[in-house]
Amino acid sequence: METSRTNSSESMSKDLSELMKEATKEVHEQAENTPFMKNFQKGQVSLREFKLVTASLYFIYSALEEEIERNKDNPVYAPVYFPVELHRKAALEEDLKYFYGSNWREEIPCPEATQKYVERLHYVGKNHPELLVAHAYTRYLGDLSGGQVLKKIAQKALQLPSTGEGLAFFTFDGVSNATKFKQLYRSRMNAIEMDLATKKRVLEEAKKAFLLNIRVFEALQDLVSKSQENGHPVQPKAELRTRNINKSYEHGAVPGKESEKTNRRHTGMMPTTPLVRWILALSFLATTVAVGLFVM
Repeated sequence: METSRTNSSESMSKDLSELMKEATKEVHEQAENTPFMKNFQKGQVSLREFKLVTASLYFIYSALEEEIERNKDNPVYAPVYFPVELHRKAALEEDLKYFYGSNWREEIPCPEATQKYVERLHYVGKNHPELLVAHAYTRYLGDLSGGQVLKKIAQKALQLPSTGEGLAFFTFDGVSNATKFKQLYRSRMNAIEMDLATKKRVLEEAKKAFLLNIRVFEALQDLVSKSQENGHPVQPKAELRTRNINKSYEHGAVPGKESEKTNRRHTGMMPTTPLVRWILALSFLATTVAVGLFVM
């Protein structure tokens, strides 16, 4: 028993970034063993599902960054506070306006699984801010790493403009050298003081972050599947709209018609079955975390 406790203590003495990678290794392996990685290289992804996932990411990052701002001076998070370099809410707003038009805030749906993710982020930020670093590290460095590879593929597969419209989420203008920045981030995170018990809780929270992401995408898959079975396009329901998630979100501009060019962009689909198209879109965003953390 004593030997077991000693080995555990020695293991937890490693840098937090290394422990995070080890703790989430199983999730990485699950992601790598899906058919997605090969299929995505062929560019088989639909724009409609991609838009839905982008909408869910907006709610997730809005909550995450609200809690980051709440705790930016707290020693348990302050060392990894990089709003200019990392924050994604504004970029997602830009993408959603491109995809949905000026009235995007009234158009985007927010399934229950996304709301639960949002609620977890707010709970952590308000009650256990020492765990916030697990969510930030999992999302931001995953997007910064794996997302850059997937950005080029998505741009080609979805026939998005070469000027970058619709892909602001993957564009980190504040990071000139991703490799050096990730090294800086890891060193800052590793310098955060925490005892053994807190480290264990942070690692468990990192795994929970993966599970929350998976549930979000499963819920979106279900939303799309039910719509297709009924022969109707996916429409945002009143109970899923933004006002039920965070009343403090700003209201968008007066709704206006999208241009003919934008409408053409929104209706374009790749020639694959509905199920395959959704699996690819689902895996696309999930892999920005899984692949990203794997290569860090």
